[in-house]
Amino acid sequence: MTGKLRVTVQRATRLRKLPADADFTCWVRAVLKGRGAAELVIRIVDAAESRRLNRCWRGKDRATNVLSFPAGLPTGVPLPLLGDLVMCAPLVVREAAEQGKSPAAHWAHLTVHGSLHLLGYDHENEAQAAVMESLEAAILGTLDFPDPYAPRR
Repeated sequence: MTGKLRVTVQRATRLRKLPADADFTCWVRAVLKGRGAAELVIRIVDAAESRRLNRCWRGKDRATNVLSFPAGLPTGVPLPLLGDLVMCAPLVVREAAEQGKSPAAHWAHLTVHGSLHLLGYDHENEAQAAVMESLEAAILGTLDFPDPYAPRR
């Protein structure tokens, strides 16, 4: 990372067994490697807040694992603000168990996934999904996490 990275982690959940701020920063840094300065907020929430935000912003009346809110700054505004990620702690923990993944691997994956959304990547079609999933797997590999899209044995 060539510029300064500032990740602010807000914990608005009853769950206490969460990754450390340094872990989230490390995972975001891996996404932004070689880029300039960046700032983002990661808010860890319970299901009710995730559901409310997902309903309001995406029209889906259910909690979701990660929501990305890019800053959407006007062209030419030189602020390093990337945006915000909102992660639903109970859902992330449940999904990790259901998928046979370590909680850390799933938290890392969703942090990388959400951060790529903040950079403009998406998975609305097969071609976009292939690019994004390939990037996620490569980034997670640099962090010694397994490919989240590899078939389970």
